[in-house]
Amino acid sequence: MIIDEQTVDKVAHLARLELAADEKAEMIKDMSKILSFMDKLNEVDTTGVEPLVYMTSEVNILREDEVKQVITTEEALQNAPEHDQSYFLVAKVIK
Repeated sequence: MIIDEQTVDKVAHLARLELAADEKAEMIKDMSKILSFMDKLNEVDTTGVEPLVYMTSEVNILREDEVKQVITTEEALQNAPEHDQSYFLVAKVIK
């Protein structure tokens, strides 16, 4: 896959980023390096290698949830830039 300016523009749009022309050039170089590294990994023979699910054999030790402080809905919404009676209002990002 070849990384060009259109690819960078599309990824930047999906990530909601605004890139200057010099930043786009730098991104093209960086993304090309990442893809060339991935090509190197594809050369490795992984026949018979089990997929890695966890990085260590350690088991998570979870603690019980404890209620430490309770705030009311009004207190939670007090510093919100936009809200209605019960909810935070945020900009729509999905069409």
